[in-house]
Amino acid sequence: NELQLADHIELSDFFRKTYGPTGACNARPFEGNRSWAGARPEVRVIGYDAHGVAAHIGALRRFIKVGGVDLLVAELGLYGVRPDLEGLGISHSMRVMHPVLQELGVPFLFGTVRPALQKHLTRLVGRGGLATVVSGVRVRSTVPDVNTEFPPVRVEDVLIVVFPMARPMSDWPTGTTIDRNGPEAV
Repeated sequence: NELQLADHIELSDFFRKTYGPTGACNARPFEGNRSWAGARPEVRVIGYDAHGVAAHIGALRRFIKVGGVDLLVAELGLYGVRPDLEGLGISHSMRVMHPVLQELGVPFLFGTVRPALQKHLTRLVGRGGLATVVSGVRVRSTVPDVNTEFPPVRVEDVLIVVFPMARPMSDWPTGTTIDRNGPEAV
């Protein structure tokens, strides 16, 4: 609620430019000055420089089902670094969000990324044991905009990133499917 209209417009432009090169459909949710893809994040970390938004990550609390276990998590999403800053290590500065996320009182943070980002993600979270990258798990979500020509549920083969917060990684349930119990959160 702290963001003003100008902030949403700037973030919308940032997301279209950041996600657009990966496919026009990835930029589409941010048309019309919308600064979120699924639900609005509860928490955002926005990095700025002299040229505007440099980086962003958001989080939203929700229940997911891992295997057959319902689990409260904070789902991370809307991660992006402005294309001209990629490869400069700016993503490491996003670690500033960790103490803020601890205040959400969830046992785990959960996020998904395309397999093409595995090396980047492993470098970012693998050092210091900040998180665990899990592969071989499918994620099931409802599509946010139901269309009679397509199924209402999407199943993706993505990499799962789990950040232990209040519980150790050994408490993360086993399973080959994660059900978001709704659409992608952020």
